[in-house]
Amino acid sequence: MATLKDVARLAGVSVKTVSNVVNGYSFVKPDNRARVEAALEATGYRPNLGARNLRRGRTGFIALVLPELSIPYFAELTGLVIAAAQEHEWNVLIEQTFGTLSGERSAVASLGPHLVDAAVLSPEALQVEDFRLSVPAVLLGEHAVDVPISRVGIDNVAAAMTAVRHLISLGHTRIAAIGAHPHRGTAALRLEGYRAALAEAALPFDSALVVPALNYHRADGAAAMRALLDLRNPPDAVFCFNDLLAVGAMRTAAERSVRVPEDLAVVGFDNNDESAYTSPSLTTVAPDKSAIARAAVDLLSRRAGAPDLRCDDVQTPFSLQVRESTVAR
Repeated sequence: MATLKDVARLAGVSVKTVSNVVNGYSFVKPDNRARVEAALEATGYRPNLGARNLRRGRTGFIALVLPELSIPYFAELTGLVIAAAQEHEWNVLIEQTFGTLSGERSAVASLGPHLVDAAVLSPEALQVEDFRLSVPAVLLGEHAVDVPISRVGIDNVAAAMTAVRHLISLGHTRIAAIGAHPHRGTAALRLEGYRAALAEAALPFDSALVVPALNYHRADGAAAMRALLDLRNPPDAVFCFNDLLAVGAMRTAAERSVRVPEDLAVVGFDNNDESAYTSPSLTTVAPDKSAIARAAVDLLSRRAGAPDLRCDDVQTPFSLQVRESTVAR
């Protein structure tokens, strides 16, 4: 493999000049930079990232701790975090916890400065006493626990209200909710937004129309929709707390010959890639996932250099993508 000395000899400059170009410093003379870049290309030089990070006092890795990569929202977010991390010369180690307390505790316990420089966490079951971290961290989303760690996410109450207001504006009065969960902070907030939108429109809250979901998979949405359609007075619309629940709900509706949106309007949450390609296409709350990933990694970069910075609560944008599951085309 080519070395800095090989590149410097070919370019006719010092090893220090080559190092400055490789490390992206701006004060190198343009003609010297051009010769070094040509020599780098000719020799195929590749920097020793391990040695560089050791000199900088960093590992070159951050951790991304998520519940389930099989859920499209987290899979899409993972790709965006990786892209954002590359801009900071970080690689990403991914840990999947399945949202269990034991899985999350094990993941947190493994995070040390010998392994990663920082961590992005999306916990569902951790308690306050579990957040004893030895590296800078950022939380994704809103959670029931109150800990002094920076957070990045959307306003889930406002997002849920936006979804339910949309259904109300279309004339629906018996609106169900699928996805209540005792341990998911985001679920509690989305339920709060659902109830607030009903109250705002002077519509009664009916607990029979709120169906919990242990997991946020298609099968859970399908089962919840069966329970709702078996009611003596079934709903005329349903707000699902993620897109997979909504896809499952629409499948059950089709099996029962319930037309979407004519007989039942459906709104999801997350704007996964598949939501635009379901039949009918799914109306859904669309968080700006790129903004979430960039904000989380930028916060980590700042905190890794100054761990005593105050904690930030960054709210990123969202929108409602209106499609065929609520408005027939």
